[in-house]
Order: sequence, then C-alpha cells, then structure tokens
Amino acid sequence: MALDSHDISLTFPDGSVRTFAAGITPGEVATSIATSLGKKAISATVNGAHFDLQWPLTADASIKINTMQDDGAALELIRHDLAHIMARAVQEIWPEVKVTIGPVIQNGWYYDFDRAEPFTPEDLGAIEKRMKEIINRRDPVTTEVWDRDRAIRYYEANNEPYKVELIEGIPGDQPIRMYWHGHWQDLCRGPHLQNTGQVPADAFKLTTVAGAYWRGDSNRQMLQRIYAVAFKNRDDLKAYLTMMEEAAKRDHRKLGREMELFHLQEEAPGMVFWHPNGWTIWRALEDYMRRRLRAAGYKEIRTPQVVDRVLWERSGHWEAYRENMFIVEVDEEGAKEKRINALKPMNCPCHVQVYNQGLKSYRDLPLRLAEFGSCHRYESSGSMHGLMRVRGFTQDDAHIFCTEDQIGAECAGFIKLLSSVYRDLGFEKFDIKFSTRPDVRIGSDETWDKVEGMLEAAIKGAGASYEINPGDGAFYGPKLDFKLTDAIGREWQCGTFQVDPNLPERLGAEYIGEDGAKHRPYMLHRAILGSFERFIGILIENYAGKMPFWLAPRQVVVASIVSGADAYVEEVTAALLAQGIRAEADTRNEKINYKVREHSVGKVPVLLAIGLKEVEERSVSIRRLGDTHTETQTLDAFLATVLAEATPPDLH
Repeated sequence: MALDSHDISLTFPDGSVRTFAAGITPGEVATSIATSLGKKAISATVNGAHFDLQWPLTADASIKINTMQDDGAALELIRHDLAHIMARAVQEIWPEVKVTIGPVIQNGWYYDFDRAEPFTPEDLGAIEKRMKEIINRRDPVTTEVWDRDRAIRYYEANNEPYKVELIEGIPGDQPIRMYWHGHWQDLCRGPHLQNTGQVPADAFKLTTVAGAYWRGDSNRQMLQRIYAVAFKNRDDLKAYLTMMEEAAKRDHRKLGREMELFHLQEEAPGMVFWHPNGWTIWRALEDYMRRRLRAAGYKEIRTPQVVDRVLWERSGHWEAYRENMFIVEVDEEGAKEKRINALKPMNCPCHVQVYNQGLKSYRDLPLRLAEFGSCHRYESSGSMHGLMRVRGFTQDDAHIFCTEDQIGAECAGFIKLLSSVYRDLGFEKFDIKFSTRPDVRIGSDETWDKVEGMLEAAIKGAGASYEINPGDGAFYGPKLDFKLTDAIGREWQCGTFQVDPNLPERLGAEYIGEDGAKHRPYMLHRAILGSFERFIGILIENYAGKMPFWLAPRQVVVASIVSGADAYVEEVTAALLAQGIRAEADTRNEKINYKVREHSVGKVPVLLAIGLKEVEERSVSIRRLGDTHTETQTLDAFLATVLAEATPPDLH
C-alpha cells in the first residue's frame, strides 16, 4: 500500500515488513511485537548500526531488536554503561574530580579523570562498591539532543572544561547527545541500556590505573586512566581473570629474563638485544621457515636497509606512512643539500626493484621472492611492549608477482602452507579476517571493486571460512589477516595475504604476456609469522617457556651428582653435541637438587643426572621438565630417542 508522509516501513530479520508512524522508538516497536520482547529488549540494530531503544525512527529501515542473548550488543552496552557508572561513582565520592572520556575497549573499558591525588588500590575498591550501589538503585537512563550553545553553557556552569573542549571539536552537523544515569549526566553518542540495574553487578572488575595525556598530547594535562573489564555474568569474568593470571605467569618478558633470551634497554628503545639462548630459538625458527619456503617455490633475496626517499615517494609510502619512518639525512659529497633517506619500514618497494631487473615473461610467473627482511618503524614509547611491539623487527616477508588468473591458486597455496606451519609450531586453530578498503588509500574505486572481488573469490575457492573486517585493508589493497589462538585462548594476528594492483603500477613492474604485449603483474604481499620478534614472544607465552624440544635453546643439561662422575658427564655431553643436540655439562660443586631447580627455571627440557651408578652402567638418569619422576636408559638408547625429538617437524 502507499505510505503517507508520516508513516515508515520497517523490515525485520525474517523478511516481514510492518508500517509505523514516523518517530516511533525501537523500544515501542519491540513492545508492539510482544510485551515480553519489550521487557527483554536492550537496543536495536537499525540499518546495521547500533541504536538506542529511546531514539526515534524517522525513515524506512531494516531493524533487529537486541536482547541480552545478543552477545555483541549486550557486551558493548554493559561495558559502555559501566564506564558511565564508574565515572558517576568517582564524582559521587570525590566531587572535585573532572571527567573526560570513557570508551569501550576489548574486554572492558577505561575512563580518564583529572584528579590531583593518585588513585590507590583502596580507591578502586571504594569505587567498585559505589558502582554496585548505583546498579542496585536501578536508576533510569534517559537521553536528549541539545543545541551546542546550551550544552557548552551547561558544562561551563558545572566546571567541566574537558567536556566543553569535546563539544567544540564535534562537527557542526552532528548532534550533541546528552545522557543521564539517574541524576548523573555525561556527553555521549550512545546507545545505552534503559536503567542501571540492567548491568550485572557481579561481572566487572576495576583492574589498573595508568597515566594518560589528555587527547594523547604530551604537552597537555596528565590524567589518570582507570582500566576495567566486564562480561555478561560472573562465570565469564572469573574465566577471564583466571586466564589473565595464567597470562601473567607466561609473560614473555619475565620468562625472557629467567631463560636468558633477550633484553631491552633505554639506549635503543624498541630494539632487541638477543642473548645466545634467544638467538638460538631465532635461528632454529629461521632455518625451519627457510626450508618451508624453499620447498614451496620461493626464492630468497636480500635488499638494502637504507633507501632514498625518492623510492618511498614513488611507492606512496612517504605520503601514507611518513610519520612511522626513521629518517636518515646524509651530507653527500658535493651535494648542495642533504640527501634524505629512510630506514625501510617494509620490504615491498625493494622487492619490486629486484623484480624489475631484466625482462619478465608470463612464463616466469608466478615469481615468489622471499626475504627475512629487517625493518624499522617508529612506535610511541607508550605503545611498545617487550617483543610484541618493537621499533626494529624482522619479517618472514615475501611477495608473489603473478597474473590475475593465478591469484586464486596462490591464495589457496598460501593458506595451505600457513596452516601447515602453524600446526608444526603448535597452533591448531586460526581465524581469517577479510579486510576491505580503508578511508586513506591509493588507486581508483573501480580498481578496489575489482581486487576485493578477486580476493573474496580466491578465499571462497580455497574453501576457507572468513569474516569481513571493513575498512582495515592496507592503503594499497585488500587483505586477509590470519589470527591464531594460543594455549589459553588468546588471539594473535600474525599472518597476512594482500592483493596489490597499485604498487606494480607506481613502480613500473611489467611482464610480456602470451600476446606479446606488456602487462602489469599483480603483487601479493604475504607473511606467515609476521615479525620474528613478536612470534617468538607468542611462542614463549603459548608454551609458558617450555618450548618444543626442537626449538629449545638448551635441549639437554648433563649434571654431575658427584665429582667422580665429571669425566662421564663430559663424555655424554660430547656424544650429544656430536649428534647436533644442544647440550651443556654442569659439573659445578653444587647439590643435584640445586641444579634441578636452576635448570627448571631456565626451562631446560631434559636434565640428565649422572652419579657413580650411571658411570658404572654407562647409563643416564633422565628427568624431564615438569615431571617429578626419573627414568633410566642406556646412553645409546637415550641418544637415539633424543635425536628423534630434536628433529624439526618438517624433517620427520
């Protein structure tokens, strides 16, 4: 039927369409469907956007009513409401405190406060107690849209300068939305729940306090940021806190010290000093990856560390990535001005230079060029974190130059290789995110349409499942990101596969086609581990330092129980070394229990205890890391066993 100007048409998830008067709210829509749904409703999804139950609907739209069973919507609202409830609790306890912003983040939220005195652990306990009181009051949550001048006058009158500044930064065409949780008010886009009692009172925890500059500007006021976590129920919170306790035990920085793997220091921020044990892990992993890449048809290359800005300008990195690049100025002899170079933040433009040497034919494609490329990117000091976020790193990088017809097969082959590598390294589960065009990008929309379609067809052709991650592609092309899951359920984004039609165009890459004409190849950027530094950090935490035997930096320690066994200890150690086993002798004048404890802290997988009995029988007493019992084998039997354990998985 024809709709008059005051009616709107709403389409529901089952495809049904209903007509309502313009201005109806999602809450009223829910109640019109069923009274029980009206009571259960927490928000709506309108044309794909999260929508408050109180906001009016003024145009035709698709709509879905959300309840607490919808995890994504429920968790966003719980965490967002708790941020407001926490800020209200702080100002009820300390009225002089100024509030700023409090966004939802992964697993919880934070809120920044301007307070003269630092928050203490006792303060966090008091805030939590007051928050639960506010929740139990079931105060209504209401919202209004105000004009800009009224909102500014309100915050000026209430001595909230940060809110005034936030309003002044909101574009003029955007509404100024005000929310009240009971008597307490905040500037917020929403949406929110309908009363404070909808938040579970036993499913949140305030975790830490940190410093944070207002708006991230080191020249502005230093604020106090309270971090917190929240879930739908107490069991989920308990599971998360247990996981975090386990994660603290597995912290790669702590284990790195205990295992003597690496260190970082102020004179080289974000750059890793690898110790012999850590470098041993690195080399074992690099050797493994080199064998896997060689078997998969890759050719290894090496490209320069320092490259003139001219190349970065041609590639587009200077404009899109300049703020993350380390600049090197050189006074060239005879030059009128300094030559500007940059430490490479990625390897891609240099790989095109290798490709461009010599004429390429379609018969040469696909050409897979791999490099364990050392890169440098500027990261702010506050964002760096052990091996996980550094300024200097090495990628297991490769670029595949291919024709359009070869993209599907290369994508499928890469996913197969990545899956096999992850399994070998102990990761059975990973998810794939398909990241589409970002706001800042190069290339035409027509090109992006084509390439996104090609990549989606390629991943479907590979039979892999994936989720869309809109707007998170590289500036030159769409990509697949591979997120693996570790032993305690955490996700890590490591591998990537990116389709790039733009860089070959910008840097003049060509091949002669079957038709005798020149064509542009497609460039596929791909990595499996990502950076060696970060992946080794992930491995350390995944295994809690108890590395797979083939990766362990010290595989066997042969320890004497009495000095009379020292000669046999050296003989056993020499036999292990001759087999390629990473073995050490420990003949110090210390009790065996002391040696066991020390090498257990160092996460040595196998300790051989040698006493006079073992000397006489030419045997070894074997104690494995984490076991409380020992077993005895002849030396020859142990050598055969340990050699099999030390063989990397790709060589079995």
